[in-house]
Amino acid sequence: MERFFQEEMRELNNDLLKMAALVEESIRKSVDALKTMNHALAEQVISDDAAIDAMELRIEQKAINLLALHQPMARDLRFIISTGIKMNSELERIADMSVNIAQRVLELGTAPLLKPLVDIPRLTELALEMVRKAIDAYVHQDEQKAKEVILSDAQVDQLKNAIQDELINEFITKDASTAPRAVPLLLVSRHLERIGDHATNIAEDIIYMVKAQVVKHHRERVIGKDTVPEDDEKSGTGIPDKSV
Repeated sequence: MERFFQEEMRELNNDLLKMAALVEESIRKSVDALKTMNHALAEQVISDDAAIDAMELRIEQKAINLLALHQPMARDLRFIISTGIKMNSELERIADMSVNIAQRVLELGTAPLLKPLVDIPRLTELALEMVRKAIDAYVHQDEQKAKEVILSDAQVDQLKNAIQDELINEFITKDASTAPRAVPLLLVSRHLERIGDHATNIAEDIIYMVKAQVVKHHRERVIGKDTVPEDDEKSGTGIPDKSV
């Protein structure tokens, strides 16, 4: 029974990493579609989302089965909840944001962009870096890297605000006729900012998974102004080896 449990835990881990790779690719394709106004690529992002949705359901069902059949304790329990249920859901929502970006591309139609895209690609790279770093923190069970993801969210928020200020103050306010081309870009910046939020949620769950420490709504614990005793549970087989 123990061997079977460990094999299923490894499968859950591997499925989650496959899903993360698909989600990263979805983000990249959606913004590439925007930069090149490639409607075919935007439609591909939208159609590919069905596979990510199906994978989310499979991973969630595997997690539920593990909980029901094995009644895991301690670190195993935290791993299954944090990854198979919570992280899985956050990744699916990130993919949804990519679909939203692709839909904005289709909304723009054949209209030329208001200006060359500079800050939106920068925002994309920041958001993607947060996602990549969160996944890396998961693979290596790296609490410090997860904290870096959480702290970098402020930079994403600032750049999103700067993009929105420019679009509103330099375009819509001065010429209302630019609104149909500006509003989709406003929404794109919001979708990218939300990707950063979901990456932050993943990072918070990783810290809980590794350290049994809740940092959500407790930023002081991330920056080291508050200490919480580390979990001293010895039971459970632990998170699958990071080399899986």
